[in-house]
Amino acid sequence: MYQCAKCVQLGCEKQDLDKTLPECPSKNNEVQGLTKKEYGKEENKKISYHSACVEAKGYGQDTRLIEIIKFMNRMAYKKIGLAFCAGFTKEGREVTKILEYNGFEVVSVICKNGAIPKTFVGLEDENTIRGSAEKEVMCNPIGQAKILADCKTDFNLVLGLCVGHDTLFFKYTEAPVTVIAVKDRVTGHNPLAPVYCSEGYYKKKFYPENPDEYKF
Repeated sequence: MYQCAKCVQLGCEKQDLDKTLPECPSKNNEVQGLTKKEYGKEENKKISYHSACVEAKGYGQDTRLIEIIKFMNRMAYKKIGLAFCAGFTKEGREVTKILEYNGFEVVSVICKNGAIPKTFVGLEDENTIRGSAEKEVMCNPIGQAKILADCKTDFNLVLGLCVGHDTLFFKYTEAPVTVIAVKDRVTGHNPLAPVYCSEGYYKKKFYPENPDEYKF
């Protein structure tokens, strides 16, 4: 079983496989051989090449959105899909404005598209935010992906979709995709902040006395 997160030597990064854990994915010649064949495919090679160039030329200087703009220009993407959460409407409007100013055509689809009540997927009133599954509209990431595919977008962006909803979008998107920002209502959408505090303020949250606390 691979445990890269527990490796302290990172021999793969130094091209020194003697300084890795006994079970190291870099030593799996069969998988790595198949992987290299995939990088030989035109689109994969192009994405890998230009993403590396964007990283190198803007390292420590460019924000994520600037990196995305530069990457999309390098890839010659023109029609951009934006799948955004209703709670990020203001941000979605501003991102669209920025992208259009920089020469992109933007197709944006909100998560509530379709106006489907939560009863459609079997939700009960007690599992809704406002107490009525019939009146509360469910998020529809599959619809977002299908609509963007119908519009034949070159590249899709995800902005603030909920955990799980983003999973369905990734599952159904037909165009290549990246994430602008993820949702974390408690931290102002900075989900790593609690991780940095995991041995302090958030220790009891991440390491509860009862390990079954977060199970249902």
